[in-house]
Amino acid sequence: GFHILHTLFQTSLRFPTISRFDEYFCVELLVDDGAVRGVLAIEIASGELLLLRCKSVVMATGGAGRVYRRNTNAGIVTGDGMGMTYAQGVPLRDMEFVQYHPTCLPGTGILMTEACRGEGGILTNKDGYRYLQDYGLGPLEPWPRPKAMELGPRDRLSQAFWHEQRKGRTIETLHGPAVHLDLRHLGEQKIMERLPLITEAARTFAGVDPVTAPIPVCPAVHYTMGGIVCDVHCATPLPGLFAAGECSSVGIHGANRLGSNSLAELLVFGKVAGESAVRHARSVAAGSDAVERRAGDAAARVLSLLAQGSGERLATLRDAMRDTMETHVGIYREASAMQQACNELADLRERYRRGVRLDDHSRAFNTEWLTAIELGFSLQVAEAMAHSALKREESRGAHVRLDTFTQRDDENFLRHSLAHAQGDGPPRITHSPVTITRSAPRTRAYGGAGERVELT
Repeated sequence: GFHILHTLFQTSLRFPTISRFDEYFCVELLVDDGAVRGVLAIEIASGELLLLRCKSVVMATGGAGRVYRRNTNAGIVTGDGMGMTYAQGVPLRDMEFVQYHPTCLPGTGILMTEACRGEGGILTNKDGYRYLQDYGLGPLEPWPRPKAMELGPRDRLSQAFWHEQRKGRTIETLHGPAVHLDLRHLGEQKIMERLPLITEAARTFAGVDPVTAPIPVCPAVHYTMGGIVCDVHCATPLPGLFAAGECSSVGIHGANRLGSNSLAELLVFGKVAGESAVRHARSVAAGSDAVERRAGDAAARVLSLLAQGSGERLATLRDAMRDTMETHVGIYREASAMQQACNELADLRERYRRGVRLDDHSRAFNTEWLTAIELGFSLQVAEAMAHSALKREESRGAHVRLDTFTQRDDENFLRHSLAHAQGDGPPRITHSPVTITRSAPRTRAYGGAGERVELT
């Protein structure tokens, strides 16, 4: 992903016809006569507001992992693009499906990727025991292993950690419970040749040399399977608005994304979204001047945040949101906890509406101001996640319940969930059919059970 990003960016610099707006922060989609007609953005360096009139917009803002306390996402992955679109009446689809990655450095969210386990790394609890064999991912196999239980799906490995923690078998670190990712048996030469970036990250951020000691790891939110509802052409229900990447919900990941599939999705649907946006822009006339009035109204709302001299601290509300999601809408879920999350998020949204206090009232490079805008969107997205999860009364993919709905229910819930914004109130959840082409849902089985399924 890193190399793809830099290659595409460098290639884009070769085209002088591309007008760049680097270091601008989009704050609102401007809709007129039922279609997108522009965006309002802040130039971060000056704080000046800019109206960009257009016929098509491609939303590519990433997921919403930062609404959780423990996550692997960059600081900008707050769900703001989802929230911006949601506020304009576009539903968010399948927001209950949130993927945890099982091996992250505690306190940092830095990934110890599947490459570690692909090379032969093993997971052990505080007793040095390879605990995954107790959770349907075994049995142990002699070295070299043709099939390693450590390479099981991310959700199952994260769930196994959850059980080990409750059994008191995890390791306590300064940043909470962890298990060990052990690479020592691979030898220094292989570790340095095959896992140089992992080695550097472990040494720098965990103070551990994987050549001589196991690396502490724990699960953290990694990917949002749901997002802005769109079709295979990346078109949303709002004319002129297209979405691609993690912020979108084309539907290809279902309830549980497989590792690296998102890179292929970006390349395919990034191109599709761009081509669709161009076709749309060429087919419609320019909008009216009403978009300028809408931009003025939006600018007034955004600037009003700078004028607030009282209210709650941003950090207080943001931390409460993240703790609520981590505690009540996490790896395992129950109705009572999810309902509590819905109630707490509604309260947090109300407190946010009453006003937040900013210490910085300037406009140039005011990151506190930008964070305040982002938080409003994040709270809406978190609420959509919690309500979508509560309404899915089954267990499917990354959405696993511990109450009476522990099994998959294809008869009643083989369908998408859609969260519709209702102003200041909670979202309205509806459902739509799932399009199945070649592959119908089947029982997920791993270890010995999985091998028996393969033979049938």
